[in-house]
Amino acid sequence: MENRELVRMLEKQSPQLRAHALKFTGDIDDANDLVQDTLIKALRFQDSFEEGSNLKGWLFVILKNTFINSYKKSRQKRDLIKPEDELSPGELIPSSIGNKALNSFLMADIQTALAKVPESYRIPFVRYFEGYKYHEIAEELGIPLGTVKTHIHQARLMLKKQLKAYNLDRQKNIN
Repeated sequence: MENRELVRMLEKQSPQLRAHALKFTGDIDDANDLVQDTLIKALRFQDSFEEGSNLKGWLFVILKNTFINSYKKSRQKRDLIKPEDELSPGELIPSSIGNKALNSFLMADIQTALAKVPESYRIPFVRYFEGYKYHEIAEELGIPLGTVKTHIHQARLMLKKQLKAYNLDRQKNIN
C-alpha cells in the first residue's frame, strides 16, 4: 500500500479513533495525544499491516496497546511516590528559607544558560516547560512535530552541559 493511500485511510479513521480514545482517557487533549501516537505507530509499522485485512481493527489494537502501556507507565510513577513520603508544610519551611539565596543564584544561572541556547531550540523548550504539548508547540510555531521533539531534546542537552556544575554538586550531596 502506498504511503499516501495509507495516510488517507488513517485520516478517515481518525474521528472514530478519537471517540474511542476519549472513552479510555476521559480527556480530549489526552485522547488527541493517544490518537496521534496511534497514527504515528501505524505509519511507522505499516509494513506489518496485511493489505486486505481490517485496518480499523488493526488501528484499534494499536490504540488500546498504546493506552495500556501509557497507563502502566503512569501507574508505576504514581506508585513510586506514596502519601507517607510526602512532607508537611511545617517540615518544608526551614528548607525553603535556607534555599532562597541558593535558588536565586540557580535561577540566574539557568536564565544565563537558556540565553545561550539558539532561539530555534529555546522557544520550543520554554513552551514545553510552560506545559504546552508537543503538537500545540508544532502548531504554534508551524514546524513538524518531530522537529519540535528534536529541538526540545537538543535544548535539554545544551542546558545539561552548561549547568553540569549543579549536577556534580547534587551528586556529591547524595553520596
